[in-house]
Amino acid sequence: MFSCKKLAPSNKSIRRQKGFTLIEIMVVIVIIGILATLVVPRIMGRPDEARVVSAKHDVATLVQALKLYKLDSGRYPTTEQGLNALVQKPSSDPMPMNWKIGGYLDKLPQDPWGKPYQYANPGTHNNEIDVYSLGADGKPGGAENDSDIGNW
Repeated sequence: MFSCKKLAPSNKSIRRQKGFTLIEIMVVIVIIGILATLVVPRIMGRPDEARVVSAKHDVATLVQALKLYKLDSGRYPTTEQGLNALVQKPSSDPMPMNWKIGGYLDKLPQDPWGKPYQYANPGTHNNEIDVYSLGADGKPGGAENDSDIGNW
């Protein structure tokens, strides 16, 4: 009659279940390649956009610190005193009246391209002052995608 033996899987079926076939691996590689060609070009421009956003944020922070300096001192630092007046009390004329002990910033930030931010008083862009980064090329002006970033 009928036997109730358990059927054990053969060695051949166990071997086939342990790994992926060459075709399965090739299909996965093709899918990853297709995804990479669609996604990578969209992501590649993001680091530049992030640097610009970071520079705009730093410029806004520096302008706010300069406004506090002006409130305490009655004027903005001269171009010669520069942004360093936010960290260390200026030692050249005009001396600030009520410079905040400890300064207005702990340290001056570098722009996202590793260069110092620029400062001009009086500014040249219809402001009392200009605070700006020269961008990736480190030169005034520049191409449309590499223009200076400032408070104007």
